[in-house]
Amino acid sequence: MLTLCGFSASNYYNKVKLALMEKQIPFEEKLVWLGDTNPDQSPLGKVPYLLTKHGAISESDAIIEYVDTLSPTTPLLPSDPFAAAKVRELCVYLNLHLELVARNLYPQAFFGGKVSDAARDKTLEQLKKNIAAFARIARFDMPFIAGEQFSLADCSAIVHLPLISSATKIMGGTDLLAELPVRDYLTRMGERPTVQKVNADRKTNTIELMEHMKAKAAR
Repeated sequence: MLTLCGFSASNYYNKVKLALMEKQIPFEEKLVWLGDTNPDQSPLGKVPYLLTKHGAISESDAIIEYVDTLSPTTPLLPSDPFAAAKVRELCVYLNLHLELVARNLYPQAFFGGKVSDAARDKTLEQLKKNIAAFARIARFDMPFIAGEQFSLADCSAIVHLPLISSATKIMGGTDLLAELPVRDYLTRMGERPTVQKVNADRKTNTIELMEHMKAKAAR
């Protein structure tokens, strides 16, 4: 049995969780907050990490590609090498050029912290550039973000795009994804039972996360 360690308020945890559910692979969940991770299983203290019979795997991209090899059911990478490369390309844009940049806004947007005006403005400008590039390769004209098939790119898009929309609207007054058909895409993906389950667990765990952070701050 696989064990997914982390917490459901994390978009990267949910990326892996969604892949496991789409693949119909049995797994258990173990609640592990940041600061409580096992350094032998997650050397940088990050979540998620996956416990397997062979040992632990950290980093969501490594985990998600491993998961795709475990079952032929619902392949998350196309068999065609070029199509698979285009899925991976989209994943890089979503994870590195969009979400990781937008993450600079999260402390103030979601957690009551403070981001300097200079850092905010630099982040928003970089996101405008990166979103324009992303729009050139995302397949919003197709059923899924990379084409006809649900893929690893959808696992990232479903969990990242809502955060990017919210963070840019809160911090800059405008949803930088609003000119793309992101809302229609997310509505369509939200009809999938796996996505509904992930979103429900995320909402519940976000409340738990806020309580955990308050308790930790009070110590």
